[in-house]
Amino acid sequence: MIIAILQARMSSTRLPGKVLKCILGRPMLAWQIDRIRRSKTIDRLVVATSQEPSDDPIEDFCDPVGVACYRGALHDVLARFHGAATAFGPAEHVIRLTGDCPLIDWTVIDAAVELQLRAGSDLAGNGIERTYPDGLDVEVISFPALDRAYREATSASAREHVTQYIYSHPEAFRLAHLTQTPDLGVLRWTVDTPADFEMVERVFTGLAARGNEFLQQDILDFLEQHPDIAAINAP
Repeated sequence: MIIAILQARMSSTRLPGKVLKCILGRPMLAWQIDRIRRSKTIDRLVVATSQEPSDDPIEDFCDPVGVACYRGALHDVLARFHGAATAFGPAEHVIRLTGDCPLIDWTVIDAAVELQLRAGSDLAGNGIERTYPDGLDVEVISFPALDRAYREATSASAREHVTQYIYSHPEAFRLAHLTQTPDLGVLRWTVDTPADFEMVERVFTGLAARGNEFLQQDILDFLEQHPDIAAINAP
């Protein structure tokens, strides 16, 4: 089974509550979940949030939209992620997604899964050798690799960042990097600041007629036609 785990929390420091902030009358997280569900490789989707009362609204959001919710430690995200994979498994492969990427392209998710399976790697992703826009991030981890990281990682940083331990031990884990041409790694499509949210909101508004079925190339074409929108949060 391939499980996608979407990490989401309300306690963002720069844009609190961003994952449930509305775009065109719907929470940002709802738009992202719609896009993830178009994947052809995901068997089950789980939202993983914390046990903090501030994240109660995320659990309340999940049930009406038919998405499983797992709650774990706020700062030990590795344990939360492992717990979600275990509770809703058994999983052979686990896809890691984050709730600040509402423009996620489901074909990129599927490409990462296909690369992980083809390469027989412990982890395949597009975040280290970045050629995809920041905001199309995806990692696919074999469950044995995730389980080993969960058991062996001890530093606070490695517990907070799910895959840091794996990347830090290339002698122990096989890595595969998903890349594309041309290199678009300089582009910023994630939501971490008010400017990021404004840019993403205007993309969704401008492409609303497509019913949330637009892909990376559609966004690129739209932003090329609207450089003022691309400039809102440009690095």
